[in-house]
Amino acid sequence: MAVQVHNEVDRKLADSLKKLAASHPIEKITIKDITDKAGVIRPTFYNHFQDKYELLEWIIGVDLLQPIFPLLQNGMTTAAMVLLFSNIERERDFYTRVVKLEGPVTFHDIAQRGVKKLLLELIEERMTGKNPKHEWLTPDVVAAYYAQSMCFITESWVRQGMPYGPQEMAEAYQYMITRSMEDIINEL
Repeated sequence: MAVQVHNEVDRKLADSLKKLAASHPIEKITIKDITDKAGVIRPTFYNHFQDKYELLEWIIGVDLLQPIFPLLQNGMTTAAMVLLFSNIERERDFYTRVVKLEGPVTFHDIAQRGVKKLLLELIEERMTGKNPKHEWLTPDVVAAYYAQSMCFITESWVRQGMPYGPQEMAEAYQYMITRSMEDIINEL
C-alpha cells in the first residue's frame, strides 16, 4: 500500500475531527469547526483535504489500513484483523460515531473504497499471470468481494457495540473466509 504521507497539520486536523466527533454527529461538523479546534485557518485545511470526508478517508487509511498492510502482504490475515479491530476498539467512541455517518457519503463507502484499493494492490503484487478459472473473477471483482466482507464484519461489530474482543472477531472472520457457505451452514 502506498504509504500515505502525513505531516503535523494532517494529524492536527485528524485529531480535531476525532475530538469533535465525540460530541457531534460528523455530518454536522463543519470545516470551520475542524480548523478552529486544530488551531489553523480554513485555507490550510483546503491545502490538505478537499472536504471532511477526504480527511476521514485519510484517517481510515493511516490509522487502520496502513498498519495492517504488511501483515496481509505476509499472509497473516488473522493478525491483520486483530490489529484492525484493536485499533478501532482503541478509538471506540470515534468509530461508533463514524459508522453512523449518514448522507451522500457514508463510512461504508469510504471504508470499502480504501479496503478494496488495499486488496487490489495485494492481488496485483501476487498475480502469477495464469488464466483465471473463471474470466469474471478479475482482480477488481475479487478485491471488491473481500472488501465487502471485511467491511461488513467490521461495521456489524462496531454497530453491535463491539461485544467481542479483537482476537475473537479476527478468528470469526478467518473462519468465515476459509470455509464454504455450505460448510458453515452444516456446522450451525
